[in-house]
Amino acid sequence: MHAITIPEPGGPEALVWDEVPDPVPAEGEVLVEVVAGAVNRADILQRQGFYDPPPGASPYPGLECSGRIAAIGPGVSGWTVGDEVCALLSGGGYAEKVAVPAGQLLPVPEGVDLRQAAALPEVTCTVWSNVFMVAQLRPGETLLVHGGSSGIGTMAIQLAKAVGAKVAVTAGTKEKLERCAELGADILIDYREQDFVAELKAATGGAGADVILDNMGAKYLDRNVQSLAVNGRLAIIGMQGGIKGELNIAALLNKRAAISATSLRARPLAEKTAIVAAVREHVWPLLAAGHVRPVVDREIPMSDAAAAHRVVEESGHVGKVLLVVP
Repeated sequence: MHAITIPEPGGPEALVWDEVPDPVPAEGEVLVEVVAGAVNRADILQRQGFYDPPPGASPYPGLECSGRIAAIGPGVSGWTVGDEVCALLSGGGYAEKVAVPAGQLLPVPEGVDLRQAAALPEVTCTVWSNVFMVAQLRPGETLLVHGGSSGIGTMAIQLAKAVGAKVAVTAGTKEKLERCAELGADILIDYREQDFVAELKAATGGAGADVILDNMGAKYLDRNVQSLAVNGRLAIIGMQGGIKGELNIAALLNKRAAISATSLRARPLAEKTAIVAAVREHVWPLLAAGHVRPVVDREIPMSDAAAAHRVVEESGHVGKVLLVVP
């Protein structure tokens, strides 16, 4: 098969479409013939040499894909060759084939195109596990999503609205904020021109956000705590703004607030399986009913993954950038 390899870390040009051995499904795995994958920030970090795959994972980048089951390994039941699926991966999505633990497979939702289903696993699992399983967003509460026009942001807006929450977003352009509004965002904040703490408090009568989904990390830590409502929950899922910040414990105590920080890729199989099962139970019916949809900015041939990485690094996209197998 062909896959995107990274002979040496570097810029987008470090991504090489090369011939490699086919994967073989092990105990509890299936082999998926990939139709499409999607680009995530973690792929860029891996390309740069800053984010190695977990032990035992495929060395090729790619944390999600869609395709058809080509073979079934020992000990797998409930799936058949030819099933159309999408999958949460620890790596290997930038390839024509990938071996996937059966617990990380999802059927393609009714009404969703097979290629576009590649945009779903990472964002649905990230948002559901953090916003709902950990932070327990409830109907009537306010969710603040940083990077509202990102793949994760566009899914967080839709899922929060689907359960009856109010949604505030930050984004860097008027056009991106307009796209967030189209998805249901109620409070639109241009982080380049506005102070999100002040804007959020003004829009919520001084209360703040019950839940914050943050991809920035250190840079936003203090202001996120300021933005939390009493009993608020801050869920950190990224560190685009650095890894070390100063935390005002007194402010956290006064608000009786909580901070969680999670990553998805390195979680044990049992935890990923539980998250995937919860997503299938709670999110897949919303997709089938048309209340939630994948947001895809563009499709690029997988062999030209370098171009896709440039698009994501320039941050001009809305939603996911897909890699389509030629």
